[in-house]
Amino acid sequence: MESKRWMRLDNAAKIYPAASSRRWHALFRVSATLTEPVDPDILMQAQARMVKRFPSFYVRLRRGMFWYYLEEKACCAPVEQDGESPCMPFNHRERGGLALRIRYYGNRIAAEFYHVLTDGTGGLCFLKTLVAEYLTLRYGVDIPRDDTILDCGAPPAREEVEDSFLTHAGSVSIDRAEENAYHLHGNSEPDGFVRLITASIPVQKALDCAKGFGVSLTTFLTAVLIESVCELQEADGIPQRRQKAVKICVPINLRRFFPSRTLRNFASYVNPGIDPRMGKYTFEEIVSAVHHHMGAEATGKRLNAKFTANVSSERNALLRVAPLFLKNVAMKLAFLSVGDRKTSTILSNLGQVTLPEQMQPYVTRMEFILGPLSRNPVACSALSYGGTLYLNLTSTLREPALERAFLTRLVQRGIPVCVESNHRTM
Repeated sequence: MESKRWMRLDNAAKIYPAASSRRWHALFRVSATLTEPVDPDILMQAQARMVKRFPSFYVRLRRGMFWYYLEEKACCAPVEQDGESPCMPFNHRERGGLALRIRYYGNRIAAEFYHVLTDGTGGLCFLKTLVAEYLTLRYGVDIPRDDTILDCGAPPAREEVEDSFLTHAGSVSIDRAEENAYHLHGNSEPDGFVRLITASIPVQKALDCAKGFGVSLTTFLTAVLIESVCELQEADGIPQRRQKAVKICVPINLRRFFPSRTLRNFASYVNPGIDPRMGKYTFEEIVSAVHHHMGAEATGKRLNAKFTANVSSERNALLRVAPLFLKNVAMKLAFLSVGDRKTSTILSNLGQVTLPEQMQPYVTRMEFILGPLSRNPVACSALSYGGTLYLNLTSTLREPALERAFLTRLVQRGIPVCVESNHRTM
């Protein structure tokens, strides 16, 4: 009997199995809305053409003596009807142990991923390829292939499954210590329901507003989010001298700085913010603080030193020979003491997504959704497609306080917002 192939978790993925719980997995979703209802049988056929092309996705998480690892599971995930709530925790005994979901509802195709597999860039490549295969099968569309829409008739390249953290790690690391940040709080949904609010915004309006402050769209949105969280902390009635820092985790795609074709995780982060104890900040001051923090921290050298620290820990001789149960305890404690404790929430922007002109008539909308974080109950994600910026805010809290404050501030700055929600009445 032929033994199954396996691969190590990449450096960023190693923390997730130890940090996950029954109520929380690090999940995210990418989706595409088509012009016609999705045929699930054709969608399954499309997925079947991808299994061998995406070997690092069709795997199951296994527990070894020293590390978790990914074992080849060369079969399709079930094509499921989408539910009312995105990014619900995985039951790993379902779907044959696969760490991904393929879902559909009406005209929408969605793929959800456990972060041990990939990051937003890899997940988007998977979705675009899946949609391309579906359109080819259903409509006979001839779609060109490149590095973002893969040719499923070609074998996978070795570079696509590499751990780029190990490939590009340097020799110098930096201390990642930071002060704790303010955290949102409120009444949680009783059954783990994930509430989703989607704001559709003319992307040019948002870009013009950001340009008015001389910053990028991500910097502008981060500043608005910081201002909104500060409002909530003030509403708590905490004296100014006792208020905590308000910081936003902003993921950074490392492929912008290092040559990599990996479809696995290869992202880092920066945590721009302000300290309200120093006084009341104007919006212009918040924008400036975020802009200069991003300029100083989101550089190849700083990001390299940050992930080199993680790689050095992985290569530590004592850690390598420690049994998995001890590693789990250590990584769980590290995650609880650092992890989401250092930021108030997250803003992840996948940026502008484009499709070949052959696909554009069939795809009306694309979205990116982050599941809520372990300590921070609200997460914000963004993607632009077809002239529209789609902001998705997920939350496990019943009161949409941050979402209301954030979107209200965008409207006050002249940015029109169209809101949808999966809100349910109790």
